[in-house]
Amino acid sequence: MKDESDPLWSLAVQFAILSLFAIGGANAAVPEMHRLAVELQQWMTDRQFADLFAIAQLTPGPNVIIVTLIGYQAAGLAGAAVATAAMCGPTCVLAYCVGRAWERFREARWRRAIQGGLVPVSIGLVAASALILAQAAGQSAVAVALTAATAAAAYFTRINPLWLLGAAGLVGLSGYV
Repeated sequence: MKDESDPLWSLAVQFAILSLFAIGGANAAVPEMHRLAVELQQWMTDRQFADLFAIAQLTPGPNVIIVTLIGYQAAGLAGAAVATAAMCGPTCVLAYCVGRAWERFREARWRRAIQGGLVPVSIGLVAASALILAQAAGQSAVAVALTAATAAAAYFTRINPLWLLGAAGLVGLSGYV
């Protein structure tokens, strides 16, 4: 058996497991990623995790980029590759197998019930991710106010969230946060 203190082994095992529980995408697993990277393995601080999440959201491409950034922080380029492969590999194989079987039962009532039941699960997991990130970003009163204002603007307006993240980033660059 591998040494569990080896970051590459930890990244491979933990992200392979997480990939199978990330219903709704990688963002649904952010609370567990935070627990793994910040609390258990101590690869980074709360602030670094929040910063990596913000970078992942601003970059073009899938939300799974957060996994690549965590892997890079933990073990460099090899860590980035291992974490990304572990997060994407098992789910790709499972999605392929389930997708083939799922099509055979296209009109089944139980299929529609399962799909309907997964919607609130996905929403709850993403909401838990938002809560964890808000707590990690709340390092000062100004940061808490900025997070609350950004969340309110995203909820009550139709402003693209990227503009809100950009504005919050500029406030952070100014040194107020």
